[in-house]
Amino acid sequence: MKNSVKKIKKFPKKMTQWIGTPISLFIHTIFFLLVFLLPLFHIPFDDVLLVLTTIVSLEAIYLAIFIQMTVNRSMEDIEELSENVEEISEDVDKIQEEERQDEVVERNTKVALQNIETSVQKILRDIETLKNLH
Repeated sequence: MKNSVKKIKKFPKKMTQWIGTPISLFIHTIFFLLVFLLPLFHIPFDDVLLVLTTIVSLEAIYLAIFIQMTVNRSMEDIEELSENVEEISEDVDKIQEEERQDEVVERNTKVALQNIETSVQKILRDIETLKNLH
């Protein structure tokens, strides 16, 4: 069932893509030439024009529908992409914030280590001083 729905949804896109091909132009041209040759086979020209006008009108209606369906689908895809970009942007913001926090922690750690090193050096000096006194 889902496969059928997918095929139905893809049909308008495929149709509008096909209409824009050189093959479609060729087929339409041949069709119109054949239709205009029908009066040579004793078919009244007024009847030919009536049928041709009806066919072309129906084709235009269906093409307009197919194009609108394709535009609608494209808009859905654009909205989906926009949501994905927004989510990625939020993720990037979070990562950048985490990196800033990591940098702060790293700076604080360096300062703490320098303070410890300074304290250890002072203690070592004090120990040396005490050794020299005894």
